[in-house]
Amino acid sequence: MITHEQRAALIKAAIEVRERAYAPYSNYQVGAALLMADGTMVTGVNVENSSYGLTICAERTAVTTAITAGHRKILAVAVATDNAGSPCGACRQVLTEFAGDVPVYLVDKVGNGRDTTLYTLLPDHFGPEHLT
Repeated sequence: MITHEQRAALIKAAIEVRERAYAPYSNYQVGAALLMADGTMVTGVNVENSSYGLTICAERTAVTTAITAGHRKILAVAVATDNAGSPCGACRQVLTEFAGDVPVYLVDKVGNGRDTTLYTLLPDHFGPEHLT
């Protein structure tokens, strides 16, 4: 269970880190924040590339940063965009690898948006449990 304070801190972190995004082509800045099982918060931003296919989304940046730091279990996700946009399909799948049906907070740059869950965003998910 995520506390109100953890939710607020996660959303604040996603909004603040969004300003560091490198989005010169789309001008669509995205910030993501993950709450890990040990209480650590990990953030990421989208990093675009002139070879568009090499662009990496904020959510996947945050996941790779978390894994690099030794974290493996996500408890909640916040994503901040201009318009409270939802993670792309690739990000939903990557998040599923390290999270169950966790809360996902989708907010705009001032914190307005909606709460959902990862399995609502990816109802027919494929995870490690399907490989056994």
